[in-house]
Amino acid sequence: MRREIRLSGYGGQGLILAGIILAEAAMHDGHEVVQSQSYGPEARGGASRAEVIISDEPIDYPKVTNPDVLLLMSDQACKRFAGSACQGGTVIVDSGLITSIPETSGVVYKFPITDIAVEATGRSISANVAALGVLNTVAKLVSPESLKNAVSSRVPRGTAEVNLAALRAGIAAAEAAGAER
Repeated sequence: MRREIRLSGYGGQGLILAGIILAEAAMHDGHEVVQSQSYGPEARGGASRAEVIISDEPIDYPKVTNPDVLLLMSDQACKRFAGSACQGGTVIVDSGLITSIPETSGVVYKFPITDIAVEATGRSISANVAALGVLNTVAKLVSPESLKNAVSSRVPRGTAEVNLAALRAGIAAAEAAGAER
């Protein structure tokens, strides 16, 4: 098993932290993991990308080359990366932030992720963790318990309950949608 995951949006959405949380959850499940990140020069508003590779075998190349799971949280990210999904891969977009989706060979799932986070927590900053709930429910990358534990251990001090509420809301939204896109 080898899964290549790319999380992309703009700076300030917390996608680097989301990648770190996902990688930690995969380690708790006993997988080999590599996590990398890239972001623009702006602290907020510039391009941001986190990549995670999860495997049952040693990882010999640490870069995502053919992502089978994409999380796209901005128009810029969608335009740049939607076409990079492998055939039949999972493409999750924040439908509240993305106005159009270019041609992709992946299966597109649309969720208003930021709206889900705001409704659950009153804070758009928790969208990264709501996105992890959606992503993991749709793509089945790590165990729900490992993801919950990684969220609790990695989010800023004093925000665990808010972030766990966002995680639960993301999971619930994905479960409610079932196989619908």
